[in-house]
Amino acid sequence: MGQTTHDLDLGTDRVTKTFHLRHGDEADREWDALVLLQRHAPGLAPVPLEQRHHEGRPEVVMSRVPGEPLGSVPLGDAQLDALAGVLHRLHAAVPTDELARLPLRRADQAGFVAEMRVWVVEEHATVSAVVEQALAAALAWLSGPEAGALAQGPVDRVFTHGDGNIANLLWDGATCRVVDFEDAGVSDPAYEVADLLEHVSVWLRGIVRPEDLLERLGLSDAQSRRVLSARRLFATFWLLMLLPGGPADARNPPGSLERQALRVLDLLRST
Repeated sequence: MGQTTHDLDLGTDRVTKTFHLRHGDEADREWDALVLLQRHAPGLAPVPLEQRHHEGRPEVVMSRVPGEPLGSVPLGDAQLDALAGVLHRLHAAVPTDELARLPLRRADQAGFVAEMRVWVVEEHATVSAVVEQALAAALAWLSGPEAGALAQGPVDRVFTHGDGNIANLLWDGATCRVVDFEDAGVSDPAYEVADLLEHVSVWLRGIVRPEDLLERLGLSDAQSRRVLSARRLFATFWLLMLLPGGPADARNPPGSLERQALRVLDLLRST
């Protein structure tokens, strides 16, 4: 996460996504996801047109869908309704028998918890007291039973997008569509909602108030508790990403690290 995996060639009616060599299985995940969604939820995502190689690099060619990326301004009611609708449709798209043959999403629950447990204890540059406090609180949480339960994996297994960046949701004035499926796979909808809510493209800019989306999703009490657990995990991830010299440090406004530290502390105190 945090690294560019591909180049894009945007045509009038098609998009060619050329992946970097030896990066991973993103090209196959992208193609397989688009094929699945074209079969089970047409119109939700681009139409897959061709999977090929160019100069040894994997490429996926797909239709260009209408709309502009969400995230430039806070979402209004119509956009929030469409966002909740597209999440419901995406998570319900793939039948159970096909889900059983799909891999977990990239940065799956068990792997991500394990990664954060290693990363949070690595040495870092000198930071403010509130950031140190948040790092210590995150370490304690990652060592505890709630993070351990999260690492057990999905409870409600569904097909998911696997990327919380709200810019991957395109709005045409009436409908949302989803693009960029290179991380897609099986996950828990609660985990995916948390990924979206805690992504810096969303919360740092005030794009979506958590309560506005959560009330539209109609989650059970158990699902809501899992959303909070996963939000704590993703907030910790972004705290680490924003540390001095980190992958997200230079891409966000001054003061973002301290704001993220307060976000972590607030989420860890929430009930």
